[in-house]
Amino acid sequence: MMTIHESDDRHLFDALPAIDFNTSERLHIELVSAARREGLLDVAYRTVDTPVGGLLLAATERGLVRVAFDRQGHSSVLESLAELISPRILRAPDRLDEAARQIDEYFAGRRRTFDLPLDWRLSRGFRLNVLEHLPDIAYGRTASYAEVAAAAGSPRAVRAVGTACATNPLPVVVPCHRVVRSDGTSGGYVGGAEAKETLLHLEAA
Repeated sequence: MMTIHESDDRHLFDALPAIDFNTSERLHIELVSAARREGLLDVAYRTVDTPVGGLLLAATERGLVRVAFDRQGHSSVLESLAELISPRILRAPDRLDEAARQIDEYFAGRRRTFDLPLDWRLSRGFRLNVLEHLPDIAYGRTASYAEVAAAAGSPRAVRAVGTACATNPLPVVVPCHRVVRSDGTSGGYVGGAEAKETLLHLEAA
């Protein structure tokens, strides 16, 4: 089974002589429309440019399912989604217009909370419990791993909180960047230390 995503589209179009960019985009739009009509579009994706680099956004019919940084390898993330959810993946930016708009507003300092349907299927058990508690950490505030463990009902599970944050499939939107070490230092982050500092400085401004 093959994942259909943007790089695959280019290979298909390369096989057709003398097709300009506008024509290839039109063909891609028709492909997306046909996939939707036939119920064959299970995961839509797009990328957005942000102060922390390009973010891959992916959504199912349930809601936003994945946000990924450049350093995570967007192609690898799409392949993982193909294995875990469905190989029927297409670049369909309009399905993610609202998510992209809210992320733009967040980075512009005009939004403090996200109001998006989320598909939590990539997280389970205690990790999911931790992630569901993270939006309770207010914009501009931080909480220690120990405090999050206690809020999630397992005060001794500090390392498990770290693992939940490190494997958060929806960074930025689900604010694991607000979880820091007990000594106040920022700690690790799936998007890298610089991205975490950028997000914390943005919210502190």
